[in-house]
Amino acid sequence: MTRKELYENKLQMDYFSDDYIRFEEDFHKYSAMNVPLTFLIDDILRTMAINQKNYFVLNKENAKDGRDHYYYFEIDYHVGCRKFHYKKHVNR
Repeated sequence: MTRKELYENKLQMDYFSDDYIRFEEDFHKYSAMNVPLTFLIDDILRTMAINQKNYFVLNKENAKDGRDHYYYFEIDYHVGCRKFHYKKHVNR
């Protein structure tokens, strides 16, 4: 079983909340990548799940200001599913 198969349909973002809108705004404010966030979400969620972290890092190489940016989430565990709710952004 591949990692993709292991987490398929078991990781969800809280898309219809004000927190998600704030996450999109925070991400686009600092990201220098040309890839839309929509195409990155599954990889971001899978990476956080595999590494058992509640955050991910936009590294300085991909940031407009050349600094590392940390995006923190709260995770709700439901039967067979994890739902991620955006909480805050920190840069270093």
